[in-house]
Amino acid sequence: MVNIQPEVPIRTSTNSRNLLRWLLSISKIMLLVAVFVGVLALAFDIAISFYVRKNIYTDINKVPYRPYGLVLGTAKYVAKGKTNGFYSNRMDSAKTLFDRKKVDYLLLSGDNRTAYYNEPQTMFRDLKKMGIPEEKLFRDYAGFRTLDSIVRADQVFKAHSITIITQKFHCERALFIAKFYDINAICFAAGDPDVYIFTRLREFFARLQAVIDLLLEKKPHFLGEPEPLPKVRSQ
Repeated sequence: MVNIQPEVPIRTSTNSRNLLRWLLSISKIMLLVAVFVGVLALAFDIAISFYVRKNIYTDINKVPYRPYGLVLGTAKYVAKGKTNGFYSNRMDSAKTLFDRKKVDYLLLSGDNRTAYYNEPQTMFRDLKKMGIPEEKLFRDYAGFRTLDSIVRADQVFKAHSITIITQKFHCERALFIAKFYDINAICFAAGDPDVYIFTRLREFFARLQAVIDLLLEKKPHFLGEPEPLPKVRSQ
């Protein structure tokens, strides 16, 4: 005859229940913090766009004269050797601004991390091929970030009145940084390529990082000795 033992109910100990409650409480707090940070980041994103909106131009005919154009660098090529639309549109915009005498000189600022990746030199070469005289082009090899490019243009190259050349979403962050440093800047918005959503999402986080950098008073990687650009005609 089989002796069947009655099932003993499994009881959750008081310690286990307390641990579960604690974990749930922590999870709720973390979720609330994440929501708060997300809302705050979205508020920063919207506020930055609103704050600088009057300093962005899309119509070449309405762009006021500034002595110096600051071209913000990006990679020339993307996957499979395809030309980066962000890059080509910036080069076209820089050429148009120069030809229309909206700027006298172009400062080409970008990353120069290796011998095989040199944004300023690539821009210099392409703009020269497009017909801009070599003596009108200057390279900033330490524009590792937007903050570096903006601050160095003012403090190293003494370009105190600039037209920034990049896409609109990038214009907004660049101008926000310029305003923080009390730099006289406007921006001409180059055209956006068809592929835009991922880049705009990345910009969302880049703006949050920019706000943090400014609050922490983060400086450019390199400043060095002044290298003033040529003096120009009066505005």
